[in-house]
Amino acid sequence: MPPHPHRPPELAGQVFRGSDAVRRGLLSRHHLRGASWVRLRQDVYADARLDRDHELACRAVLLRMPPDALIAGPSAAYLHGVEHAAAFTDDVHVLLPATVRADSQPGVRVHHAPIVGGHGGLAVDRGLPRSGRHVPAEVGGPGDLGPSRRGLVTATPIRLHTPTATSTATATRPGSLIGPPGPAGRPHLTGSPHLTGATGPPRTAPAACAWETAVWGDPVRAVRIIDGLLRIAAVNQAALATEAARNAGRPGGRRAAWVFGLTDGCARSAHESHLRVRLVLAGLPRPVARHPVRVPAGLVRHPALAWPDFRVAVEYDRRRHADPDPPPDRHRLDELAEAGWLVLHVTGEHLRGEFPALVRKIRAALVARGWRP
Repeated sequence: MPPHPHRPPELAGQVFRGSDAVRRGLLSRHHLRGASWVRLRQDVYADARLDRDHELACRAVLLRMPPDALIAGPSAAYLHGVEHAAAFTDDVHVLLPATVRADSQPGVRVHHAPIVGGHGGLAVDRGLPRSGRHVPAEVGGPGDLGPSRRGLVTATPIRLHTPTATSTATATRPGSLIGPPGPAGRPHLTGSPHLTGATGPPRTAPAACAWETAVWGDPVRAVRIIDGLLRIAAVNQAALATEAARNAGRPGGRRAAWVFGLTDGCARSAHESHLRVRLVLAGLPRPVARHPVRVPAGLVRHPALAWPDFRVAVEYDRRRHADPDPPPDRHRLDELAEAGWLVLHVTGEHLRGEFPALVRKIRAALVARGWRP
């Protein structure tokens, strides 16, 4: 029978500095090489049972960053709930005040913001935990600090707050590392200017991370991510407009305003956002996402993309891209055709290798219906 994994309760479900764990006698160097732990980067380890997702990558990066570091851009969008914004192996975007420097690390993109006011001029989110994430059974128990930026092991003594009927009603003591429990009994970090009343890596606020994503990345990918923020109501168009106006004078301000103008929270998936933006950049008129079309049966259908003035629509096949092409929903397409619409069926294959042909096909359909380029 294999030996029982050596996993001290203080480290269950945590990201931590290996040197700190060894210095405090929780683990040995030999233990760190065991199957209970995964090495994320130099001197940073995690409970091997944690999901290998971008949140884990963010937590690892912050352990080797200055205290004022914030997760930003696409990485912050992932933490806000846009699943497709970043993967475990993608670079982690970090924002620092202009006067703060950090050592270069592989897989980390460091950006700087001007210092204005008490928090370095950065719009800071309160770090709400991502919902529905898998954690080991021990996480959330008395030995859990939650997914904080500091991990579990610190240079100061660890004081734990066990959620009980009495303790949850007690105000947080000044200087206490752990505050009252958060959602699902998870504790809160206190004492950090970036985390107030909730757990999770500190990140820029949704509107700010949308601006950063628009300025730092490819416009098609940026629109996909910002559409995701709009779709989950993390931000709205009014907030984007305010953010664009507030940063109009900064480098990248015009680019951000242009990208924001391409966004549409009505898109039902990242692939639909991708298709819409690429069609616009290819010179086609901008389609309307999920335009309502009343069909003869009295129902209202919402094709993925539509040009209402020309009654041309695109239906995007939402199956997994790796699956073989299934037949389209003929009944739905027939209903739209009966209402006088010309409907084109698009799959992932069109986006990957046949996009120029797709543009020509849609262009011809629009011209046949009266569009004049």
